[in-house]
Amino acid sequence: MIGAYVIGDEILVGKRQDKHFPFVIEALAKRGLRLSWAQYLGDEPQRITEALKRSFSSQDLAFSFGGIGATPDDHTRQCAAAALGVSLKLHPVAEREIRGRFPGQEATPQRLKMGEVPEGAEIIPNPVNRIPGFSLRDHHFVPGFPQMAQPMVEWVLDTKYRHLFDRDRWGEASILVYEAGESQLVAAMESTEKAFPGVKVFSLPSMGKDGSRIHVELGVRGAPAQVDGAMEALRSAVKAAGFPYK
Repeated sequence: MIGAYVIGDEILVGKRQDKHFPFVIEALAKRGLRLSWAQYLGDEPQRITEALKRSFSSQDLAFSFGGIGATPDDHTRQCAAAALGVSLKLHPVAEREIRGRFPGQEATPQRLKMGEVPEGAEIIPNPVNRIPGFSLRDHHFVPGFPQMAQPMVEWVLDTKYRHLFDRDRWGEASILVYEAGESQLVAAMESTEKAFPGVKVFSLPSMGKDGSRIHVELGVRGAPAQVDGAMEALRSAVKAAGFPYK
C-alpha cells in the first residue's frame, strides 16, 4: 500500500491549506498507482514517532510532507530516527548541497543541521533550493513547501518505483439515480459486487440546501476489464427496481 503523512500545526490550525493530499493522489494516478491511506499530524514528536514506527514496520511505501527543517518546531527528521532507533548524521551529499547553496561562512551549523538525516538514509535532491529530503525504508521525506515537495515526490516515483507503474490502474463509470435513497440501492450494489469481484460499487448522494434529496451518483470503480460489464449490471438492477436514472 501507499500512504502519506502531512505534518505541521499550520495545517491543523488552518493557517495554510493542504495541497499535498490532492497532489499525491494525482501524481500516483498518472502512474497507475493509488493512495491507500493518509494521516495529518501536528508538530508533536511522540505522535509522529509512533505513527512512523507503525508504517516502518509494515511493507507500505509512504511519503511524508513537512517538518524536515531545522527550527524548533521541525521534528520529522528526529522522529524518523527515533522510530528506527538510529541516530542523526550529517549526510555528505546533503552537506555538499547545502554548502553549494550557502557558500563559505553562510553554511552555518544551523543550516547544516538540515542535512542531518537518520543513519542509512539516502538523499532526495531538491531542484528548487538544494536543501534535500531523504529516503529510508520506502519512506520518503520532503519539505512542506509544495513547490519543492512536488518535483521531489515525482523524482522518487520515476527513479525508484517505475516497476510498480500501472499496478493499480483502474477504470470508473457511474450514473445519476433519481427518486431513490442510498438504502434503496443496496441490493443493486451488493449483487453487482458479488458478480464482479474486481470492482467496488460506490454511492454519493447529493442534497439541496434545504436537505432535500436530489440524486445519488451510483457507480463502479476497479479493474478496467470489468467496469463496463459491472456498470451494465448496475444499470439493469436500478431499472428493475423502478428508479429513473441517466
